[in-house]
Amino acid sequence: MQDVADQAGVSKGLVSMVLSGSSGPSAATRERVLGVAARLGYRGDRTAALLARRRTRTLGVTLIPGNLYHGELAEEIHSAAEAAGYEVVLSSTAGVQDEDHAIETLVDSRCEALLLLGPTLAAARLAALVEAVPTVVLGRPVDLPDVDVVRADDVAGLAQAVDHLAGLGHRRIAHVDGGAGAIADVRREAYLTAMRRHGLDPLVLPGGLTEDEGAGALDALPGSAGVTALVAFNDRTAIGLLDRLERSGVDVPRAMSVTGFDDSPLARHSRIDLTSVAQGYLEQARVAVRLALERLEDGRTERHEIVVPTRLQVRGSTSPPSRAAQ
Repeated sequence: MQDVADQAGVSKGLVSMVLSGSSGPSAATRERVLGVAARLGYRGDRTAALLARRRTRTLGVTLIPGNLYHGELAEEIHSAAEAAGYEVVLSSTAGVQDEDHAIETLVDSRCEALLLLGPTLAAARLAALVEAVPTVVLGRPVDLPDVDVVRADDVAGLAQAVDHLAGLGHRRIAHVDGGAGAIADVRREAYLTAMRRHGLDPLVLPGGLTEDEGAGALDALPGSAGVTALVAFNDRTAIGLLDRLERSGVDVPRAMSVTGFDDSPLARHSRIDLTSVAQGYLEQARVAVRLALERLEDGRTERHEIVVPTRLQVRGSTSPPSRAAQ
């Protein structure tokens, strides 16, 4: 800025006024200063300017990098934030960093609001970490007075998967659950409720979040159970199931139907062709950004919880059970 002032023959303060768009400098002075700044390749320090105004205009987002669904959410969050003049800072909750550290990193980076994708922390710990920072939780029901929630209708989504399989004629439908965590609990209970509604005996297999945990769930499947369909907690566990079944010579879908949850890019791939519950990630991301900006820009204080409808996308991984399996 001093270089611009020296070459334009004005004070550094006048340069600051011109570059910030303040009123005062004449049109001729403004034109001369901007011309020199362009010739010198001057770029204002956006971060410093925002900090001087006690603003960073950044939204912090936690995500699991290996989760393709989180990737789609983060991409749409970035687009919505950019359109509103905000930047996005990502922090990983897998591998090197745990959730506590990932959230603390975003707070220390002076993010003005946090968007947390499927956090698994206990509600009390989550409340302590995000205190005084506007926060939106995506994908998980959490009852905290100052935290907004945007989530898919998990109960309806699991019911749609079970209804679809039961409608195809399956009577032995097992659920590969998502392990410990609030979302896994909700989907597990939704599965049990849907099975009881159809008058069917439930069978829950311990699973998890990843492909390996999905494949490993088959180790707990009794050989005499006669199961002809599997409802997986998410697409990653479903893809692990598909891989294990294929390697074992089990024909999908004729000998075993499989459904996922997320409708991730891999589920839509023609080689995978996975029947999956779509969570409406575009709407979730856009609503989450809107809720954060309402608190930052409009001063909203009341808590909102938005439930986004789900939709079952039927593909080639499900079919009526073979006669031999019935």
